Amino acid sequence: CCPTTGRRLQSSRLGPSPPKLLTEEEYRLQGEVETRKALEELRSFCQSPDFSAWTAVSRIQSPKRFADFVGGASHVTPNEVSVHEREYGLDSLFIDEQLFEEDDEEEEEIDN
Repeated sequence: CCPTTGRRLQSSRLGPSPPKLLTEEEYRLQGEVETRKALEELRSFCQSPDFSAWTAVSRIQSPKRFADFVGGASHVTPNEVSVHEREYGLDSLFIDEQLFEEDDEEEEEIDN
């Protein structure tokens, strides 16, 4: 009959194709996009009439910071960004590499 029908049957017999793996850059970008989207959804919900602001404020440690966030401020402080960069940024990768290199050298010395 039609050539496309045969292709559909053949591809369904092979099963689903494996998902495309993301590059590190695509992964980082997708994380940023999805985080921004989720934060906007949270802000929007917190501004809706269905949200019980008093209940939320009574349960959180920093009500002013939360109010600032709902008003559009960043969800992280500059200090938190700095700590994150120190722990997970390029500097930490360099330090991790140095630590692993030292471990490898010590193992080589033990083996000899």
